[in-house]
Amino acid sequence: MRPMGPRLEPSTSSSKHPAPLLPLIHAQAFLCPECPSQPSSLLTTHLGSSHSWWNQHLESPGTFRQDLSYKDRHWHEACFHCSRCENSLVDKPFAAKEDQLLCTDCYSHEYSSRCQECKKTIMPGTRKMEYKGSSWHETCFICHRCQQPIGTKSFIPKDEQNFCVPCYEKQHALQCVQCKKPITAGGVTYREQPWHKECFVCTACKKPLSGQRFTSRDEFAYCLDCFCDLYAKKCAGCTNPISGLGGTKYISFEERQWHNDCFNCKKCSLSLVGRGFLTERDDILCPDCGKDI
Repeated sequence: MRPMGPRLEPSTSSSKHPAPLLPLIHAQAFLCPECPSQPSSLLTTHLGSSHSWWNQHLESPGTFRQDLSYKDRHWHEACFHCSRCENSLVDKPFAAKEDQLLCTDCYSHEYSSRCQECKKTIMPGTRKMEYKGSSWHETCFICHRCQQPIGTKSFIPKDEQNFCVPCYEKQHALQCVQCKKPITAGGVTYREQPWHKECFVCTACKKPLSGQRFTSRDEFAYCLDCFCDLYAKKCAGCTNPISGLGGTKYISFEERQWHNDCFNCKKCSLSLVGRGFLTERDDILCPDCGKDI
């Protein structure tokens, strides 16, 4: 026969009513992590239809005292205390950290966030505001200018201070040259003046110029298409505008202009850039094609 492990036998009660039968359980399953007590002194009883289990400590026949459990661990009532200050945690809120139980005061002191404004501990269970790794009590997260709570409203940080949007606009925001309203985000600088992106548009077609190539005339900004249509000279060869922007080269002769690529002999199409040429009315010719003129 294979020997059986240690078992706990049900005891009898000293009262007139017989004690309920207790299940047979290995005693090592219920050790107090603080004492630990002898395993033979721990029993488990099953209570009716609620299917909840209560662990109890047996001191003498017919005498039981309550045992406390949390996440499959068990304590005597006297052993259930804070790991730091050792105050009892029975019927009190507590927190667990790395298998240690802590009262709320000790947990807050060691692990809770501290308010960026008042430097006091933010107690567990209280509402806090967080931004870029910093934390505040909800009542401490206020606008630096008007001192009103920001809560979940939009805000703008500046120089390690937080501002509600109206206060930031009054105290710090630049004013758009076009619409005279505050610029709270982004913006464009042109001729050392601030603009909203949506206000910086072509003078002619009103298309946004932010992120686009543009030029100016008489201090007014134009997109390239509008500038060429309105002000650029026309090529005598292709009749398209000569913008002169971005280093574009062109030929000018007797109040006429050509793109470099368009300055060719009318008859043989030889490029005349850097060469001698002849004119016949509106045409330009290379010396060979102009011999018969």
